[in-house]
Amino acid sequence: MSSTRRDVLKWAAGAGGLAAASVLGLPSTATAASWSARSWMGQLSNSVPVTKLTIPGTHNTCANSGISIAKCQDWDLLTQLNNGIRFLDIRLNGLQGSSNEMGLYHGNVFMKKRFQDVLNDCDYFLRSNPKEVIIMRIKNENAGGQALGAEEFRRRFNWYLDDPSMHFRPLFWTIPAWPTLGQARGKVVLLTDFSHDWTVLKWDDHCKVQDKYNVPDDEKKKAIVDWFDAAWFDQTTSQMFINFTSTAKGPIPEPSIGAQKIFPSVYAYLEPRKAQRARFGIVPMDFPNYRPDIMNLLIDKNFV
Repeated sequence: MSSTRRDVLKWAAGAGGLAAASVLGLPSTATAASWSARSWMGQLSNSVPVTKLTIPGTHNTCANSGISIAKCQDWDLLTQLNNGIRFLDIRLNGLQGSSNEMGLYHGNVFMKKRFQDVLNDCDYFLRSNPKEVIIMRIKNENAGGQALGAEEFRRRFNWYLDDPSMHFRPLFWTIPAWPTLGQARGKVVLLTDFSHDWTVLKWDDHCKVQDKYNVPDDEKKKAIVDWFDAAWFDQTTSQMFINFTSTAKGPIPEPSIGAQKIFPSVYAYLEPRKAQRARFGIVPMDFPNYRPDIMNLLIDKNFV
């Protein structure tokens, strides 16, 4: 007998949750293993598909400088990686004064970081932690005076991959299927969110995304919970679930206030289920440093 939606929603803590886990053949309880934030993926089996993981990430990963309203993070990139973040949301425009380079932006606000700095940081981290995997969304921000058309964006991205002065292609996993951990260790899994006809993983084709951000708080909280439930219920998909907790419903005088309004509902969902096996896919956040307990709950899921 297949499980109904009502069965699925019973999977929370208590008898209903144990029954639902049993219906889907999942272990109902376990104790999370100890892990290091810098190397938590290295403690998992090579055979695990990355789509079967719960992966903490950041929304607008490098938006940690510039005007305050554009900030989404306090941690810089290496600090994020060292604290367990494994999904990066990288948004690019052109770089003033350069015919090939791209810079990190939030809208039209330059984040004082070049794309090659991001790649160098990732390369350094993965060389130091060769069993880890980074998933990187590349988005054409297409905003402001440094906006790039589709053809120019593609050309510049290829320059980073193939020009002898850069030559970052070996850093990337570019096969158009989600890898296992063993296949991708030491690599950046490229996830493209810009116009092209390349045979690689694509944001719209290979992901199931919840990214409601300009909605009332209650609607955003419900969307997050619904997407957690959807990820748990759909165990067979070959796509990656992505559940953004970030919000931009204004006016928000300080960007971190949005995160602080949403985080309690995320914790309220995850904490009662901490001993039950699940995979929630990628969970990108603003200001994850405000709630390291949520970071821990997400990573713990991979060890239940």
